[in-house]
Amino acid sequence: MKSAVVVFPGLNRERDMIAALTKIGGTPPAVAWHKDAELPDVDLIVIPGGFSYGDYLRCGAIAARSPMMDVIRERAEKGVHVLGVCNGFQILTEAGLLPGALMRNASLKFVCREVNLEVANANTAFSRRYEQGQVFRCPVAHHDGNYFADNDTIAALEDNGQVVFRYTAETNPNGSINNIAGITNARGNVLGLMPHPENLIEPAHGGEDGKNLFAGLLN
Repeated sequence: MKSAVVVFPGLNRERDMIAALTKIGGTPPAVAWHKDAELPDVDLIVIPGGFSYGDYLRCGAIAARSPMMDVIRERAEKGVHVLGVCNGFQILTEAGLLPGALMRNASLKFVCREVNLEVANANTAFSRRYEQGQVFRCPVAHHDGNYFADNDTIAALEDNGQVVFRYTAETNPNGSINNIAGITNARGNVLGLMPHPENLIEPAHGGEDGKNLFAGLLN
């Protein structure tokens, strides 16, 4: 499976993501700059984490208006898989590819630690290598990861199985409603995820818990 990583000014996790996709998929991803108007023919597009445009206005608000987002939107509509991690999740919500918003952490502090994630829906391309209800470790590093949406949207996400990953209650790092850590669009081909699975894919990282997310997409 071919993949591409999209880079915006201020991101700082693109190298980690490129390394993860290369190690697990066996082929280096294409790398696209946010002002590009074209992407190669790929099966997976990834927007990694960081602080695009210094998080000015709102996290992801400026990046969501970059030319590349029009390309990503078109590809998503055609069924291409799109993964946004951390700031990538924020960009996807600001661009309207995913519902809801990522607000300031309930603690109003930057959180950098390991959490436990529960697989709420194993029947997606992103989660199919995990078991339903499985709990696995994953690092987080964010200041604005508190997922929020109105009651009707939350009900629809829950009813449609669009909540794919949750924080276990005792490790929720940000106050996210319903412990939501990752959601998909209604079609299931766009995932936004606050934790960083790319940072736990090999023994040197202290474990391989995040590897299955990429393996399900790339292998």
